[in-house]
Amino acid sequence: MAKQAERRAATSEAILTAARRLFGMHGFAATTMDDIAEGASVAKGAVYHHFKTKESVFEAVFVQVSRDLVAEIDRAARAEKDVLAAMVAGTQHYFAATAKGPTGRIILRDGPAVLGWERWREIDAQHFGGKMPRALSAAMEAGLIAPQPVEPLARLLLGAVTEAAVACAGRADIAKAGAEYARAFKSLVEALRLPA
Repeated sequence: MAKQAERRAATSEAILTAARRLFGMHGFAATTMDDIAEGASVAKGAVYHHFKTKESVFEAVFVQVSRDLVAEIDRAARAEKDVLAAMVAGTQHYFAATAKGPTGRIILRDGPAVLGWERWREIDAQHFGGKMPRALSAAMEAGLIAPQPVEPLARLLLGAVTEAAVACAGRADIAKAGAEYARAFKSLVEALRLPA
């Protein structure tokens, strides 16, 4: 029984690895279940056994990429002096990661279109989006910003970050645009800081 479970897990992992590579390189629309099966070196039936639709494969990949992105963001933010500086550093990393390559294609280009905005937000709230309210609450508890309702402030800041990341993803000069938006976000966050 244990060996069968291990084989199932290995097959599922191979499918997700292949799908992540293909969705990241070619996008959701240009990737077929046949491509995923071939990339995973499994029969197409095995893909359908684990994932009923291409959309369900994509959602699993989206969750995986979101989780990995948050781990990267956490590493980038750890060295900062306080929670507001960590928010800025983490958001700078988010802009850089989602403005280019496979991560940007999966998270921002295909994610909302394939999952729909509501599902995209639900998943994001478990990863990057969920960090913003926690960080703002911690900043209020630390006396860095004035106490206020967290949810509206978090939604406004997340909306700004998402819109900026989408704008970066559509620009030819991604690195320059990302740096500009990161500076603007830093200005927004620092404007919340109470005088020392």
